[in-house]
Order: sequence, then structure tokens, then C-alpha cells
Amino acid sequence: MFGFTGGDNAETVALKKVYMAEAQERRPFLTLDASTIKNERQLAPVVKERCSRSQEDAEADVREWMQNKEF
Repeated sequence: MFGFTGGDNAETVALKKVYMAEAQERRPFLTLDASTIKNERQLAPVVKERCSRSQEDAEADVREWMQNKEF
């Protein structure tokens, strides 16, 4: 999701940086460890734990944030 594979083109890298900045603005607790998050299944538990939310609320929050984004 946020991590770089080494084979990404410049456009993909720029887009991932924008998405990371947006995610960190919304969730300041996302730091460098966010680069290891590869998909929404990995992001939702982090949101759940660090925001003390239910699994359902965390998943809904992540889905809403991911709308119209291409990963």
C-alpha cells in the first residue's frame, strides 16, 4: 500500500508519497512503520488498536479513506 517495491515508476512513487501524507495527516500515529502496510487488511487492525475502535468501525474508516485511490 505505502511501501516501495524498488520497481515502481516515478508516478507510482509520487502517488504513494501523497497517499502516505494523507494517511499520516488523518492518523498521526502512522509513522515509518506504515511503509510495511501492504493492504487494507493490514491497515484496519492498526487503526482499530491505536484508535480504540471496533473492528467494524476501523474497517469502515479504512474503506472510506481508500475510495477513489489506486494502489
